[in-house]
Amino acid sequence: MSLDEVQGARAADSDVPETDAEGAAAAASAGSSATDPTGGPGAWAALRPLLLRLHFYAGVLIAPLLFVAAATGLLYAGSWQAEKILYSEELTVDHVGASAMRLGAQVDAAKNAAPQGTVVSVWPAPEADATTRVIMESPGLAEGETLTVFVDPYTAQVRGKLTTVGDALPLRAWLSEFHSSLQLGEFGRNYSELAASWLWVVALGGLALWIGRRRTRKAALVLPDRKATGRRKTLSWHGSVGVWIAIGLVGLSATGLTWSKYAGENIGRLQDSLGGATPAVSATVGGAPAADAGGEHAGHGGGAGAQAAAAPADAIGIDGAVAAARAAGVTESLRITLPSQGKGYVVKEQDKQVPVHLDAVSVDPADGRVMDELRFADHPLLAQLTRFGIDLHMGLTFGPANQLALAALAVLLMFMVVWGYRMWWLRRPTKGRGLSVGRPQPRGAWRRLPVTALLPLAAVTALVGWFVPLLGISLLVFLAVDLLLGLAASRRRAGAGAEA
Repeated sequence: MSLDEVQGARAADSDVPETDAEGAAAAASAGSSATDPTGGPGAWAALRPLLLRLHFYAGVLIAPLLFVAAATGLLYAGSWQAEKILYSEELTVDHVGASAMRLGAQVDAAKNAAPQGTVVSVWPAPEADATTRVIMESPGLAEGETLTVFVDPYTAQVRGKLTTVGDALPLRAWLSEFHSSLQLGEFGRNYSELAASWLWVVALGGLALWIGRRRTRKAALVLPDRKATGRRKTLSWHGSVGVWIAIGLVGLSATGLTWSKYAGENIGRLQDSLGGATPAVSATVGGAPAADAGGEHAGHGGGAGAQAAAAPADAIGIDGAVAAARAAGVTESLRITLPSQGKGYVVKEQDKQVPVHLDAVSVDPADGRVMDELRFADHPLLAQLTRFGIDLHMGLTFGPANQLALAALAVLLMFMVVWGYRMWWLRRPTKGRGLSVGRPQPRGAWRRLPVTALLPLAAVTALVGWFVPLLGISLLVFLAVDLLLGLAASRRRAGAGAEA
């Protein structure tokens, strides 16, 4: 074991905080004994101090962003149930009737309630006690917002009107934007992208450090040491809980990056180049290709797309379009986009709970002919995985169980941040510096890596930094700050030596 490992083990396994003298001694003699049987430096012994230093800086500097993202994500996870309570008047009916009225009559009732709006889509009641949503574009709304009129399908009575974003009602729409940008617009989105960019690094780095520790009991890998005290107890909880949630954190990071501005663009291009782009049903009358009305990210900060005013002659009406779609096997949780210039009806399934129902068809408004159909089973595998990942991130795939799991992840991530800061505080020198805090691993750990490991590591880091730009930029900032601090410390030591 190298003295770097001894230092890390001493800090982790002792209740006594590491002193400045211990840190200096470890820095002076680090790497002197980290060798494998062939006489070369042990790879893990050389890599571990570098991981410790990176984990330290990321934990100290990025952890506040992770805490905020977890806290706002916790609120979002609870918003699904909260909006059912807050907007129960709009979402549910008083009495379930024997049969629903024609969808056209429900749309007419919505038009009468909001004559200034232009209907762009209709979502028939997905459950017996639910209302039908008639989505309109209306003057005075912000970009991405729509006016949704809620109609009792049994009586055509309007239950209410709300400003919505995609499928999100006002509370969830606000919390979604709060989670992604802290309500600070495009500038605020940098916070969530930075948090998502570092979350997988912190999670996997911490997991490697925890698994790589020497321990007498295998159970200590996943179970906290309840007999430990002080910093050892905190580390035990921090490490074992990190094992529990590592996969979830990496998943949240990966799916969260798909919504980001910079990394998200790179992910989209990579997915397209690998043949994983999400296909779209053709809605153009005559069979020409058409753009999809909503991408993989619809419903999490995205609104309904604008429809052109001029539309083809509609001989079948919305009820005829739904009948044609149902005959084609599109039956679950329907969302109907009305005809626009040169395009027909698009009827999609939006039941995202397992088993999913996400098929779609387009219908000619002149004669009810199904012009095109698209089955979710025919989507490329990457497109399917993207869909599942996004819906898991939003809490849709398994309904309330999914939302509870997200809430638990958020709470545990906040605990991880608190435990990390507590360990940082407990490592502080206790003599002469009452307000000082714990120090990172000594500088220069990368110099002990063999060239055969250093060069590939540098290449992979550069590639990842280019693909995830905010990760790369922030890492360069960390390195620059660390270099300046190192130069300043060298000058202080040189000045102290000259005075002596």
